[in-house]
Amino acid sequence: MNSIEKIVQQAIQDGYLTPAMEAEVGRICDTASELSIEEYMALDRLMGALLTGEVVAVPRKQFINVMEELVLTEAIARVGEIEASSDRTLDLGDIAAYALNRLPPLYATTEEGAHFQRNRAQEQLKALIAQQVNEAIDHSLNRPDFFPERQAIMNKGSAVTGSILEQVTSLLRTYAPDLDEQAGKGQPVAV
Repeated sequence: MNSIEKIVQQAIQDGYLTPAMEAEVGRICDTASELSIEEYMALDRLMGALLTGEVVAVPRKQFINVMEELVLTEAIARVGEIEASSDRTLDLGDIAAYALNRLPPLYATTEEGAHFQRNRAQEQLKALIAQQVNEAIDHSLNRPDFFPERQAIMNKGSAVTGSILEQVTSLLRTYAPDLDEQAGKGQPVAV
């Protein structure tokens, strides 16, 4: 799909606006210097369909992979140790992705399911998680800088770069979007 009109037509036909469709419409709107009258009409039609319920926007995330949280926790601790005791700077996202690609996913759709998956992982997978994070760090430390022009995946216009604090903040916003809200209300934050 490469035009707003086609995306809207597909959404109306299916009755759903997927996150990918929404992102593509956003990308087109962001990169176009000016939208055509047809594109404005398609957007208006989509807005009307969303308001009447003819098209339903599929939520971005109705589930979580608890393994992401566990790997990030382990990676943050290990990267923090290394960066505190050396002059090396490690990319937390690279390390987490490397380890996650070698570990089983632990998906959950409810808090109870997530709690179950966390407990299961603590009992059965803790050593494997630590091993994979250590291998990811070793890989990162020993990797030559073949592609210095690599660009990090963008998150709403800003790259995940910089200090470990910036990386952690960005990753937490992605994987725990309600964290700031809960913390601001004085509610306990489950990690």
